[in-house]
Formats: sequence, structure tokens, C-alpha cells
Amino acid sequence: MASKTASHFVTKTVLGIDVNERYSRMPQDLDQRARETITPADLFLEQEPTISEFFKELAPSRDGVHRYFQGLFPSASWVPRYCLSWLLGDVTAGITIGLVVVPQALAYALLAQLTPAYGLYTSFTGAVLYWLFGTSKDIVIGTTAVGSLLVGQVISHVDSASPGKYSNEEVAHALSLMSGAVLLFFGLFRLGWIIEFIPYIPISAFITGASITIMSTQVPVLLGLSEINTRESPYKVIINTLKALPDTKLDAAIGFSSIILLFAIRDICAFMERRHPQKKRVWSYISSLRMTFVMLLFTLVSFLVHHGVPFEESKFRIVGKIDPGFKKANLPSPDTELLKLVMPQLPAVAIILVIEHIAIAKSMGRLYDYTVSPSQEIVALGAANLFSPFMGGYVCTGSFGASAVLSKAGVRTPLAGLFSALVLVLALYALTVVFYYIPKAALAGLIIHAVCNLLAPPKNLYKYWQLSPPELLIWVIGVILAVFESLEISIYVGIGLSIALLLFRLARTRGKFLGRARAHRMVNHGNQHTLSRRSSHATLLHDESGRDVFLPLDHKDASNPDIDVESPYPGVFIYRFSEGYNYTNQAYHADTLVTHVMENTKRTSEEHFEKESDRLWNDPGPKGQKKNGDDLPFLRAIVLDFSAVNNLDITCIQGLMDLRNSLDQYASPDAVEWHFANVNNRWTRRALASAGFGYPSSKNQEALGSWVPSYSIAATLMDKDVQLPGDTRRPADIEAPTETSSSSNCSESKQLSNSSDELSIMTKNTHVHAESHQPQSMAAIFGVDRPFFHIDLVDAVDAAVRDARNKDHKQ
Repeated sequence: MASKTASHFVTKTVLGIDVNERYSRMPQDLDQRARETITPADLFLEQEPTISEFFKELAPSRDGVHRYFQGLFPSASWVPRYCLSWLLGDVTAGITIGLVVVPQALAYALLAQLTPAYGLYTSFTGAVLYWLFGTSKDIVIGTTAVGSLLVGQVISHVDSASPGKYSNEEVAHALSLMSGAVLLFFGLFRLGWIIEFIPYIPISAFITGASITIMSTQVPVLLGLSEINTRESPYKVIINTLKALPDTKLDAAIGFSSIILLFAIRDICAFMERRHPQKKRVWSYISSLRMTFVMLLFTLVSFLVHHGVPFEESKFRIVGKIDPGFKKANLPSPDTELLKLVMPQLPAVAIILVIEHIAIAKSMGRLYDYTVSPSQEIVALGAANLFSPFMGGYVCTGSFGASAVLSKAGVRTPLAGLFSALVLVLALYALTVVFYYIPKAALAGLIIHAVCNLLAPPKNLYKYWQLSPPELLIWVIGVILAVFESLEISIYVGIGLSIALLLFRLARTRGKFLGRARAHRMVNHGNQHTLSRRSSHATLLHDESGRDVFLPLDHKDASNPDIDVESPYPGVFIYRFSEGYNYTNQAYHADTLVTHVMENTKRTSEEHFEKESDRLWNDPGPKGQKKNGDDLPFLRAIVLDFSAVNNLDITCIQGLMDLRNSLDQYASPDAVEWHFANVNNRWTRRALASAGFGYPSSKNQEALGSWVPSYSIAATLMDKDVQLPGDTRRPADIEAPTETSSSSNCSESKQLSNSSDELSIMTKNTHVHAESHQPQSMAAIFGVDRPFFHIDLVDAVDAAVRDARNKDHKQ
């Protein structure tokens, strides 16, 4: 007792906090009125959520901790039950993807401004580690065109900031280490949901811009133009390339021949797949190996041309010497200055790595009917990038082309990655002599062929236009910035514009004022119409499936504008939030509500001033009142549909309180009733109740006296089979007695409920038979201490109309 007194003294006297202030508007007899209304059904008082309950939900359970650590190594769940029958599929798929990855890795390393061997190191690390941490059997982690391009641009950025201080390898290793650490952090803390904040359109624009950039950098290599500075913006590279066309070398013959051959093999195989569907897998397999075949062909040509010829005297540019094995494997140790130089480029690189990888993983999961964990995929991606520099590699992510080949090759488990790693090891130790003769123009042709598929086709742009024209504009801006500025600016501006569009839609989307219409369902069984033309009218009058629907009064939606939508009752307004309710749009919603309400109602009593000068300067007075104002109703109630609202912030609550005070002053001496439908979040209900919503105000006794209590009840777990007499579906709506006659009450109840699914029971005029159910078998669905929080919009509107009609009868 003493501790409670001391606590009260500290909060009330010292801190000035009145913990009971929130209950100042609440009538003290709510539970008593509910008991008189719904007896013999049980009462239910709403239990408010607490901070301790919130933290208790966040605290991990023992089972949750066990599942977390078990989820870090998904391989532990399937390796013990690995079937030998899966082995053939994994070996075949692994070897196939190894043959596909080798030429890609060699080519993409050139985009990163590194020697081809670094691409093999990178792909090896991803193949070795992914099966341990990954949740997809169809994904291949390795070098990609976009990721390699980003590495090359980071290297150029560091070189321009500190010329000659750091080698390309050091910069690439530092970027991979930092990317891996960041991704591993997000994955371990299960923050994969954050990637949902990155919209699709900026990524699509970035990929298209990156594809254009890649092609612009590879065309000079294709043509043998070594003097072109490919580090400049793409448009400058394109212009300089066009100027240097007269200096084209023999490399162009190799490059263009490789591109033509690659496209020819792809198209011929695609045609044969359609022509001979029974051999579709064979032709798909041949198509997937086209890059390997083309590289081998032109390597053979190069060998025949350059065998015995010194490297300096080669007829066209070739790769040159590659050290066998993992001679670049070491312990990376970037200094602080290098990390600072790389840091500004890290967000864009990490975003693209994650988006590209997760998109592929989810796509494969949908295609082959299994579930991937985004957070665990980020763990796998982070681990691969963190350990890649130790093997001599750079940043890696999921490769869509290689993953598509892997899935078509009959892979059974993620273990196929180990077999592709064996192919890479074989290439590093046994084929480096062959790699010496690979023409760089052929590698450039391979890159151009690969990235052509990344360009957004016109049909996609047309789809964007159909789906959302503003986002198509964002896409165009992103591509333009990528071509004329840089990829980093493109991704940042694209995401920024998408967020701005989202905020604009949140802040400026109008809510809808709703009216009521009666809907009936008509079903055609077989070839015979359920309702004949002659009997349709009589049938509709007794159609038990008829129900209330609420449609916008202005018909600015997809509903038929010829449908008769009526206002629920003069002075009662139904308002539905369209895009949630938060601090960005609360003022806009408040203005919309006030404007509409005051245009369609009149003041309950005129304002009187002793002097005309006491009137506010912006109040026009009686001369400025709207015409035909006497024909308008008084404001009675506001019904808010919270079906699109989950959480509320303080700005929203304060805005609702200010709006309530303003409308109460407009309706004075009466009080406006505020009814809420579909408020399902307990914290939102608590916030509204703390602000004085959810129950009639005790500060206006006249309004409180006009209130007709009504509650929705349903069967409890004690007896699910019980039904009230005549009730066809739960819940039932139980009403308190009114001052009108029994017959008028019954007819009014039918008009107000407007639903055959509910039963309106007048507690004194219609009796519930005790023998139909046990005394403890029914209970209130929601707390009876907050009767203005309704189960649905029908219930809320019926309650508001009932009270408004009761007020009008009294007047």
C-alpha cells in the first residue's frame, strides 16, 4: 500500500502524470449496461497489450534458438539422408555447369579489370561453399557480368583517388571482404526482409544500364581498339569507339564470328527443341554448352595461328600466360585508407549482389516447388564473398544463366556444386596452357552475347506502362543516368524516386466516403438460369444471400455507376482509408473529412457573438452560409473503416483528437459519435482508447442517454454447436431496448441489420429461449468496455444509424 501511494505521489505530484486521465471520458457503467443487454451471455473485457508482453514475444524461445542454429546449416538436414540415386544427377549437372562456368569466369574477370584466372578463383569459392549454407539446389554462385563490372568501376574509382597506390587485386579483395562481412551480418541477424524495401523498377533500370555499359566497354576489345578509355561514361566510350572505327584490327573478325556463332547455335537449338520436343533436353544441353564450344573453337584457331609465335608478335590479342593452381591465394590485409576509399561504393555493390541472388533463388524455388530462405541465402552469399579473397577471388553472386543451365541439367541437390568445383580445379591445374591462346575478342563476344539477354525488351516497357506509368518514367530516368553518369547514381536516384512515389501515394491518396447498397448473388446451375425473367423480382425479395455492401458514393472505383448507392442515414458518414493512416497523410484525410462533412451538414446551433467583431476574421458568418442549408441534416456520427490500417502513430492520434474536438464544436451541444470497424491491431485499439475513442463520451450526458448499447456475441469453445433461435450464422447482434414501440423496434431492426446472416434481438421485446442453449455457451466477441470498436463495417454502420435515429426521434 505504501509503495502504491509513493508511486502515485511521484507520478502525479512530481512528474505531473495523471494515469487515470485516459478514463475521464469513459462512462463508468459500461460493463453494467453490457450485462443487462447480453445476459445470459458472458461479458468480455478487452485486455490491453503491455510492454512486457511485447518484449516477451520478441524473446527467443528454446525451440526458436534451436531452429536458428539448425537453419544456419541447411545441409545438415539433407546430407544424412542423401540417396545414391541422386548422385548421377548431381555429377552430371555439376560437370555440365563446370564446363559452362569456365569460359564465363575467364571472360567476366576482364570486366573486373583482372586477369582471367581471378574469375576461376571466384567461381571455385562459390561452388565449394554454397552447398553448406544455401537453400536452393538450382543456383550457381560465381562471377557475373554486372558484379564484375561493378568491381571494375570500384577499381577505377580507387585508382583515380590514389593513383598507383593499390593494385587492382588489392581493391577487388577489399571490396569482397567488406561485402561479405556486411551480407553475413544481415543474414545472421535474419534481416533478409530489408531487401523488400528495394523496388523492382530501379533494379531493372540498373541492369539495363549496366548491360549497355558492359557492351560499350567490350566493343573496343571486340574491334581490337586498345587506345579507347573504357572507364569513362558509356556515351563517351560509344562516341570514341565510333571515331576509332578506321583503326579496327583483325580482332574484329574473331569477335564478330564468335557472336554470330553463339547466336546461331542458340537459335538453332531453340528451333530444334520446338521441332522435336521429345529430344528437348538434348538440344537444351547442347545450347547450354555453346560458349564452351565457341571458346574451344577459337582457341584452336588461335593456337594454329600463334603456335611458336612470341606473345608480343601475336596477330590478335590473346589472354597470355596464366599461373596454374591457386598461386594468388593468400591472407588479404587491406589497410584503413583503402577501406575508406571502397566504403562509398559498397552500398550499391551489396544491393545488386543481394537483389540478383535472391531474385534467382526465389525464381528457381517457384519453378521447382520448394521454399528458399532469403536470410539464409544472404548468409551463403556473405560467406562466399568473405572467403573469396582468401582463394584469390573477388565478389560473387548468383548467376542467372548458369543457374538456368544447372536446373535443366537434372540437378538433385546443392551437392552438385562440389563437382563443378572439381572441374574448375582441373581447369586451373591442367588447362592454363590452353587458356594462353584464348582470343580476347572471343571473350568480348561471349560477354556481349551473355548481356544481351539482360536488356529489358520493349514488351516489358509496354507492360510497365500498363501497370504503372510513373514507374516507367523512373525506369527511363534510371537508364539515362546509368548511360550518361554512373551506375551508382542510377541505382540511388532510382530507389530515391521510388520511395518518393510511395510517400506521395501514401500522403495524397484520398479516402472514400461510402454508401450502402444491397447485393444479391445469382447463380446459373448448368444451362438453366436460376432465376427466370418473370419470377426474378419475387425471388430477389426473398433472397437469403442478400447482403450489405459499401461502395464509394462518387462511384470512382470499378463498380457499376448505375448501381444505387445510398447514404446510410442523414448525418452519418462512412469513411474508408485507402492507403493506410499515418503521419504523412493524416492532415490530408482530416481536411477531406472536414470539407465533406461541413458541405453536407449544418451546424446544430448557430454561433452567437455579443459583438460582430468577436467573430473570427475568416468566418463569413450567416451571409457566407451555403444555400439550402436548412435542408441539410445535423452531423450525427462518423464511421471509420480501418480495414487498410494496421498501426497508428502519435501524429495520427493527435489529428483524430483535434478533428473530434472541431466536429464536436460544430455539432454542439450534441456530441459526434465515432465508430470504428475492422480495428484488429491490439496496440492500435489501445492507442485509440487512450485518446478517448471506442466508447460514448461521459462528458455529454444527453448524447450518452441517446446511446443504444449493442454487442456482437458468438458461441464459445464450451459449446460450439449452440445457436440462437432463427440464427443462421454467428455472430448475432444483441440490442438493448429503445423507447419506441415493440412493432417499430422489430421493423427498424430489420432495416438496420440488413443481413440475413445476423439476428437482432431486442432484449425486452424478443425473448431468447433458455432451452435452446446452455447459459454459459455464448460470449461477447470484443470487449464490452469498447462498444464503438465493431467487428465489421455492417455492425458499425448499424450502430451509428441506430443512435442517430434515436437522437432524431428525441428531437
